[in-house]
Amino acid sequence: MFNLKSIFFYFLALQISLIKFIKKIYFSTNYYNKSLKSKTPQQFYFHPNPFLLSSITNYKKYSFKISEIDPNIFWVDQKNLKGEKERNSFLWLNLLDRKNDGKSLQKIINIWMTKHSKYKKNIWDSSVLSKRIISWLLNVDIILNNGLFEFKKKFLDSIISQSNHLKKNIKFEKNYSKRIEILTALLLSGLVFKEYKENYDIAIKELEKLVKDYFDEAGFPLTRNPSDLVFFSKYLILCKECIQDAQQYLPEFLEIIIDKNLVSIKNIITPDEQVPLFNGGTEDDLQQFNKFINDLDYKSKYRKNIIGGIQIFKFKNSSVFFDVGSPPSKSFSRSYQSGPLSFEYYFEGKKIITNCGFGSNISSKAELLSRLTSAQSTLTLNDTSVTRFERSKLINKIYGNSIKNTFKISKLEFIENTKLIRSVASHNGYEKNFGCIFKREISINKNTSNLSGCDELIKRKNGKPINYSFRFHLYPGLTAVKTMGGNSVLIQLSKNRSLIFTIEDESILVEKSIFLGGNKILDSACITISGNLVNKSKTIHWKIKKNI
Repeated sequence: MFNLKSIFFYFLALQISLIKFIKKIYFSTNYYNKSLKSKTPQQFYFHPNPFLLSSITNYKKYSFKISEIDPNIFWVDQKNLKGEKERNSFLWLNLLDRKNDGKSLQKIINIWMTKHSKYKKNIWDSSVLSKRIISWLLNVDIILNNGLFEFKKKFLDSIISQSNHLKKNIKFEKNYSKRIEILTALLLSGLVFKEYKENYDIAIKELEKLVKDYFDEAGFPLTRNPSDLVFFSKYLILCKECIQDAQQYLPEFLEIIIDKNLVSIKNIITPDEQVPLFNGGTEDDLQQFNKFINDLDYKSKYRKNIIGGIQIFKFKNSSVFFDVGSPPSKSFSRSYQSGPLSFEYYFEGKKIITNCGFGSNISSKAELLSRLTSAQSTLTLNDTSVTRFERSKLINKIYGNSIKNTFKISKLEFIENTKLIRSVASHNGYEKNFGCIFKREISINKNTSNLSGCDELIKRKNGKPINYSFRFHLYPGLTAVKTMGGNSVLIQLSKNRSLIFTIEDESILVEKSIFLGGNKILDSACITISGNLVNKSKTIHWKIKKNI
């Protein structure tokens, strides 16, 4: 049943959907495509460094040699939409042999311009189009080298037409990820071509608005998604480097937000050089990105123990990432997962306790499963999720799978002394339906390096019996065996290394689970503690220690 807010968003989504439908028809007309044509630039004001493209390119995806491919079949329809978008984005350009692939590349781009000079839905998608402009401008040296005059003019006109399309429609793009791509493309075109300085001015103005609206005071995205932090940082750094290379004045807001972004990334990066899997985070090896920022001499030594609502504490060979943040607002919740007070644990550089991860790189069904509270290492009551999501297909199509309800995090404490590091927090997400407050305490003992936890279910009102389940998802590849006593589990890390998970006065189950943080579904194990709660509060103590 719709509430008033949902009704408002439904009619707003209906309006936006109708506008998009009308625009697609309009974009396909000859009148619109003629309106995109304007003055051909006379020359390049400067040539951007193609190295900068490596920040937004997944260098492992493309391995083909373009000189060995027939240009006439290069643009044969791809088997799937994802493959089509990847090829049409041209992010593979800076991976070519710059000495031997020039002529073949000119033929391929010439065929592309002949086929796609006018608007086509997927190929002129704002994200694909923006990446294409960025890729072309950063690799203009190899594209235009020894090219004929007719090809050069056709190429420049194509860039301008595509840039004009972005400029005409930037105000309609509400997706922040696509906006940063569009603004980067416009900024770059305005730097490269003096005749189109207006593009640069528009991009700077809109970038400043985006930074103000999208990030918190610490420079973390309001989506609370660690993967978003990395994504936006890449584009902001690309903008900064191009502005400096063009010897233009660097806006202060851009320098400030990049410094804040890098502080957040340096603090949140895990021992295996990835991001923790909270609120839409996916596995993406940051080794290449770290090398990129190090090559550009970006340095950040500031340490914080909480970033973007994620508590971070480390001691020697143990690291804990603890989600102690409230949910984002509806407009920033398209990647949110309902796992308050979930945590991830690393021991000796190896991930032990994990969340299942966001399934966006796998399928829409995997993404839906990953939103469940049961997919996180935290508490569920009666197999229900803390957060409810919009069910309207129309709202989800326009806004993503946004949340319908909210909750509060309270009693947040962080203590560190000579004996231990401890973090405590509570949430009221289950109070309305079940009359329960959930309080979790996680600590590292500095003498033993043991990880301990105390989970409390605090009853605020009496009612029907409640089934509770605490899940501790193990990272894929780890094996777990329940011991004879029934209250502990042996977690095998390698042939000669293992940990023991123990619980007081409770029974443990080792269940099958799945991991959705990568590019395919992986089998994993899950330690589960379940029971029934009637009118009394419940306290559960658990510990993870090295098996000696």
